[in-house]
Amino acid sequence: MEYIKDTDSNKTRDIVYMSVFTAMISICSWISIPASIPFTLQTMGVFTTVGLLGGKRGTLTVLTYILLGAIGIPVFAGLTGGVSVLLGTTGGYIMGFLLSALLMWGIETIMGRNQIVLAFSMVAGLIVCYVFGTAWFMLIYTQHSGVIGLSTVLGLCVIPFIIPDLIKIGVALFLTNRLKKR
Repeated sequence: MEYIKDTDSNKTRDIVYMSVFTAMISICSWISIPASIPFTLQTMGVFTTVGLLGGKRGTLTVLTYILLGAIGIPVFAGLTGGVSVLLGTTGGYIMGFLLSALLMWGIETIMGRNQIVLAFSMVAGLIVCYVFGTAWFMLIYTQHSGVIGLSTVLGLCVIPFIIPDLIKIGVALFLTNRLKKR
C-alpha cells in the first residue's frame, strides 16, 4: 500500500481506507491479551493507522472511531460504547488516541515521513496519551471516589502498560514498513 496523496480522484479510496482502518482499530480494541492486568491491541491499531494513512487521514480515522463509540456503537474495549465510557475514568486514554494522532500529524508535517521520525512520533504520541489519560483518570476518580495520588494512578494505568505498549509500537512500525510497500 502506498501513502495516499491528496487528490479528488482518491476521495473514494480515502473513505474506503479510513473505513477499513476504523474497523481495524475497533477489532484491535476487542482483542484482550490476558496478563496480570489485561491489555488490548487498541494502541497498536491507532499507531498503525496513522503510520499507514498519514497524519491527516489517520487522525480523521481515529476521530471516526471515537465518534462511533460515543454514539453507542460497541467499538471500545470489552465491546463497550457510549458517552459514559468516554466520560468514565479510562475515557481520557481513548480521547488521548486523538491527541496522539494529532501530534503524529504535526511531527510528520514538520519532520517528514521516515521510520525514525515515525518511531519518535509514536513514542511521543504514547506519552501524550498517557499524560492526558492519567490527568483525566485522576479528575474523574476524584469527583466520584475521592482523592487519589499520582503514584497510585501511574501504578494502575501507566506502568503496567509501558512494555506492552512499546512492543505494540514495534509491531506497528513493522506493519507500517511492510504494508507501505504493498
